[in-house]
Amino acid sequence: MRSYRVWHRTAYTYSKPVQDSVGQFHLVARDLPWQRVSASAVELDPVPGDIAPDVDAFGNAATFFHLTDPHDALTITATSEVTVEDPAYDPDALARPWEDARPILHPETPGAWRAVEYALESPRVRHVPAAAEYGAVSLTPGRPIGEAATDLMQRIFRDFDYDKTATTVTSSVADAMAARAGVCQDFAHVALACLRSHGIAARYVSGYLATQPPPGKERVFGADASHAWLAVWLPGTDQWLAIDPTNDQWADDRYVTVAWGRDYGDVSPVKGIIFTKAKRSTLRVSVDVAPRHDA
Repeated sequence: MRSYRVWHRTAYTYSKPVQDSVGQFHLVARDLPWQRVSASAVELDPVPGDIAPDVDAFGNAATFFHLTDPHDALTITATSEVTVEDPAYDPDALARPWEDARPILHPETPGAWRAVEYALESPRVRHVPAAAEYGAVSLTPGRPIGEAATDLMQRIFRDFDYDKTATTVTSSVADAMAARAGVCQDFAHVALACLRSHGIAARYVSGYLATQPPPGKERVFGADASHAWLAVWLPGTDQWLAIDPTNDQWADDRYVTVAWGRDYGDVSPVKGIIFTKAKRSTLRVSVDVAPRHDA
């Protein structure tokens, strides 16, 4: 079990005032069986006239805001205090054949109705042939779902290069497959396409990964980043095996879960619409995931 203080700041500046800004953010960590949120807060500067905390269709904390005062900068700062345990999985569920993890083909399986939407195509996870072919290598007949998902995770880690210049936030699964490169968001989308194209339910997960500074170096405040991974449905249970192809490991107590959905578009940290004559804008994001020793 580990405890963290998570700090996430998103700062926008505009070359001319913004008259109207409407947005939504997913910045508050989820309370889960393996994750407890003891405190959380989000501050906006300037303060919007309308702000409405809510829960979205996936059960994530989602807050809507509307800012009508003219402004040439907007800062959103979120903090959470979180305690995380290693997730525990049912060995029998991990050992079931991957073919059973297809809720559309096995609607009689307990929990299948809740998993169906994660087996379908989504705007950022198209079932492209290249992904289906790549996934088939791991999905041999009768292979246990835990073993098959882990093998896919390991292959993506080996075969794809982590390269921030290879893709953009709008890159598709086909782009990442062709480049054999990308960032955590791309690797999660690729893995989802590989699994879903064969009918397996899997969801996109957004959050943070606590990192350690290099030996002999001190932690640099604000130098962390958001992270993305995926979770694969274990049929017959409410459990989802969380795997991280970027780092070749199952998610453990260093992973702080904020939100999950079909793909990045469902759970992006901040999104919205602005009305302005500005031609230029800047975006700066700072993240800090600090261990708490007082918990």
